[in-house]
Amino acid sequence: MLRTIQFTMASLVLAVFLMCGALPAQAACTGQLIIFHAGSLNNAFKDLETQFTADTGICVTDKAFGSLDMLRQATAGGQAADIVAPADYLDIDLFLRPAGYADYNILFAEGKMVLAYLSTDPVVAKYTITDGTPFNPPTSVPNAVATWYNVLLNSDVTIGGSHLYLDPSGYRAPMIFRLAQSNYNVPNLYNNLLEHYVATPAAGAPSGTFALGKNYNFQLTYVRNAQAAALGDPGYTTATPGYQYVNLPDAVNLGNSSKNCYYRQAVIAEPDLFGTGLVPLPASRVVWGVSVMKKAPNKDNAILFLQKYLLSSIGKTALTNHGPDPISPAVVSSEDYRKIPQSLRPLVQVDHLLGCPEEWRCR
Repeated sequence: MLRTIQFTMASLVLAVFLMCGALPAQAACTGQLIIFHAGSLNNAFKDLETQFTADTGICVTDKAFGSLDMLRQATAGGQAADIVAPADYLDIDLFLRPAGYADYNILFAEGKMVLAYLSTDPVVAKYTITDGTPFNPPTSVPNAVATWYNVLLNSDVTIGGSHLYLDPSGYRAPMIFRLAQSNYNVPNLYNNLLEHYVATPAAGAPSGTFALGKNYNFQLTYVRNAQAAALGDPGYTTATPGYQYVNLPDAVNLGNSSKNCYYRQAVIAEPDLFGTGLVPLPASRVVWGVSVMKKAPNKDNAILFLQKYLLSSIGKTALTNHGPDPISPAVVSSEDYRKIPQSLRPLVQVDHLLGCPEEWRCR
């Protein structure tokens, strides 16, 4: 009898322990939020999502993709998403909006493209790619030599980058090649540079199997990504030994808003969301956009994240610390200002030329 009572008490204690152990996990999530974002936003969004969950109890499902891959996953792939934040704001305008998946587009961060390499790469060491300015980012970064494109045309040089059908950093490379041909007036420069370009494996490939200085010598990448690789990003990534980069001229680096109309001459055709046709995608300055999906399963939580975190001073701090650089305040077109939720309107500024036909903006 005593043994039976002891067993019963032990079972009761175990049951209470299990219940108490389960309660905090249940209490930790008062709601859900699903965020799809460009890989270039990883560290900034991790900071924001951690604070968002700590403050609200809302648990975040975070998924990083190449931006075009992300939009296809959120539409044709059938994966639910509340927030989408691609590395090219035009991905929202040209893919999601025409297909009825998004109503508005908020431009919240910006950057430019730079040319990165490893100083320890013996192939790179054979050529002169910098103007001699000391490499001490972010205060001192050399410019590329005037004929930088000739260095990339050497027979032993390879340029690596993402696949142009999956990611803006991938399709921005051929855009830069087109702009270089136009800017320097070198016949067939676009095709000749493209012959040196190789696409890196998609996310999920074994680490180090395809790397700068190993399988390719140069890479066109976002300036804040390059800075993080050179210096490290405290708490997330360590510096890559020998990693350096050079600034490219504004005519090709996609970083100068006053040259947007010039950039637009470089057009890349991309498969649409469902693989049924092609979408002409013009080059523009490097700007990240964000939107809440029309069928977002957690729309209120998504708007709260934008209002209190991404578009607020908290978001600007996270972007300043980790990149890309914040646009402060964030920008919307006059049409989108009427479509965004009321709670977001005090946090944005209207650009009356944004969304206007090209012939209006570029005349």
